Amino acid sequence: MTFQTFLIKYGEIGIKGKNRYMFEDALVRQIRHSLRDVEGSFHVHKCQGRIYVDCEGYYDYDEAVESLKRVFGIVGICPVVRIEVKEYEELKKDVVAYMDEAYPDKNITFKVESRRAKKTYPVNSMEINCGLGEAILDAFPEIRVDVHNPDVLLNVEIREEVYIYSQIIPGPGGMPIGTNGKAMLLLSGGIDSPVAGYMVAKRGVGLEATYFHAPPYTSERAKQKVVDLAKKLAKYTGPIRLNVVNFTDIQLAIYDKCPHDELTIIMRRYMMKIAEYFADQSGCLGLITGESIGQVASQTMQSLLVTNEVCHLPVFRPLIGFDKQEIVDISEKIDTYETSIQPFEDCCTIFVAKHPVTKPKLDVIKRSEQRLSEDIDRLFEEAVNSVEVIIAE
Repeated sequence: MTFQTFLIKYGEIGIKGKNRYMFEDALVRQIRHSLRDVEGSFHVHKCQGRIYVDCEGYYDYDEAVESLKRVFGIVGICPVVRIEVKEYEELKKDVVAYMDEAYPDKNITFKVESRRAKKTYPVNSMEINCGLGEAILDAFPEIRVDVHNPDVLLNVEIREEVYIYSQIIPGPGGMPIGTNGKAMLLLSGGIDSPVAGYMVAKRGVGLEATYFHAPPYTSERAKQKVVDLAKKLAKYTGPIRLNVVNFTDIQLAIYDKCPHDELTIIMRRYMMKIAEYFADQSGCLGLITGESIGQVASQTMQSLLVTNEVCHLPVFRPLIGFDKQEIVDISEKIDTYETSIQPFEDCCTIFVAKHPVTKPKLDVIKRSEQRLSEDIDRLFEEAVNSVEVIIAE
């Protein structure tokens, strides 16, 4: 069956009142961006409170659907058959033909739901429902009507053309990217941080990212893994600016001058400071991390309190109450899991203490950081000024 249009269904956007058009426009832009590399020609437009993707000529159906399934704000994708507006009896024949082709197994229940947007059409919606249902029953005696819980809900819309559809492919939901500002993701090569970025982006937040590289202790393959993860996220968010920070000298200074049981907390505080520096530069409104309470020593409540102290921006932790399996399930759904488990270690795992402090005290940590005072400002400046910027898309 050839589908000439996709009807795009959205959820929360419909309750945005006078600002609804802004969210619809953002969704249209995101759909156009997502389809830009799909084979075929597409016309994305709004009409009478709905969003349509018209497919002009040949196009790759499967690729188009997969691209639409990655657009935040879409809750349903309906493949539509379009036909010319015809006399009522001819319309019945076209609908019967649609059901015959779409459902080879006729052991199903159905319901017809019509919408007469073209008010000059001589038959009203209730009459259309009854007449089309009767025609389907006459053509296929094994099909049954179920108005409460049908297997197939057949939608027929009379517009300038007739739109026929009965399938709703689930979309990711959420809000269109860019409708809720921008945030800086601390992106490592692990499982958690890409999932955290995905979840905040789903609420309409644009992403930038910062990755901390520690050559020669971490390899180029470790960096490439993070770039690959950013590219996978970019399929949902659009292009991501990735700041690759050389963190080696700061880590070595902390390792040489600070108590080893405090290494992870102090390194984490400087990571937050650097990520916030880039966030301020690019107009981000918050930081995003993949932390979950109690997952590791640096993610206890006490550790998070000490880490937060260095930030003036809010820190968003969408995974804070998730267990590991829940996070893994999402990573598999968004296709980041196999990349995340590649055995290339990041800077956090290289310099981890054998017995890290799990209940750090802020005043103690600050006293330890004073040992860095002689060099840390210079090292901070060198790190941010030598950043490598990669556009992941």
